[in-house]
Amino acid sequence: MKPSALPGQPMSGDEPVFREPWEAHAFAMAVTLHQRGLFTWTEWAAALSAQITKAQAMGDADLGDTYYRHWLAALERLVAEKGASSAQELEHYRDAWDRAADRTPHGQPIELQPRDFAA
Repeated sequence: MKPSALPGQPMSGDEPVFREPWEAHAFAMAVTLHQRGLFTWTEWAAALSAQITKAQAMGDADLGDTYYRHWLAALERLVAEKGASSAQELEHYRDAWDRAADRTPHGQPIELQPRDFAA
């Protein structure tokens, strides 16, 4: 088995795998938004690199376990910068998902309800 390019990244044989479903969703959203023309791969690489650099400057140990958190933060920043959504709208939805997840029993699908958007 060859070593992962990302320290701490789980592997299945020679292939990296996602730790949790949300990581795969964040990955898929970035690929889809690129395919739809929201940003170029050059813009994506710069945004992700900037996010990782910022996190490291703030003390992230870069063990691979926070990689997709950086991926998601970079994606949110690009989406807001490109005007596809505002930072406030992204925060509003993130908070709603947090509320929905908090009330959902483990193993059950998370379903957003209107009350999740009331803050």
